[in-house]
Amino acid sequence: MKKTAVCIISGGMDSALSAKIAEREGYEIVALHFNYGQRTEEKELACFRKVAASVNASESYEIDLPFFEQIGASALTDKNIEVPTTGIEEGVPVTYVPFRNGIFLSIAAAVAEKHGAEALYIGVVEEDSSGYPDCRESYIKKMQEAINFGTKEETRLEIKMPLVTLKKSQIVQKSLDLGVPLKDTWSCYKSEDLACGVCDSCRLRLRGFEQAGELDPIAYA
Repeated sequence: MKKTAVCIISGGMDSALSAKIAEREGYEIVALHFNYGQRTEEKELACFRKVAASVNASESYEIDLPFFEQIGASALTDKNIEVPTTGIEEGVPVTYVPFRNGIFLSIAAAVAEKHGAEALYIGVVEEDSSGYPDCRESYIKKMQEAINFGTKEETRLEIKMPLVTLKKSQIVQKSLDLGVPLKDTWSCYKSEDLACGVCDSCRLRLRGFEQAGELDPIAYA
């Protein structure tokens, strides 16, 4: 009997690699994506569909979470807050969406319980991320503990973070090695047609490609 993993796939490079690793580890993939009012929602959704197809997902969920816009407090969901373009910020940046990964993991746990999944994959990166508190390995482990405490006795979920200790350059290289369709991934916080190249996420991505000695296949303004 094939084992099942729920993969949270944003449409970005990290989650695409995380899902590819799950597929390579022999899991049947249930792909999960969230539309939460982010600036590049349509582009991310289009990328999610391509990435889900590339890992032969048996089922896909596209879940709308409009309340994130109501809460605001992030440059990704509140159009009144500018996305910073002057360089990678110190501390927790204004692009942090309050408790986003906690909410995503809670919903993913419900989907995993429905499918009797053993694993839940999330592409969090601790060392080379933008300083988001909900990307820390210690936090994700606590969430795993809470999820298993609050689900059926037979539900025993392991939250896998295959990229958590990697640098962006290593993610680029591993993605290329495993055949992740990087041309179908999106990292830009600001724009859906051409990537801006100057937001935190674009800078981290471009630096990763540069350090890996590779060319990014997506188009920049």
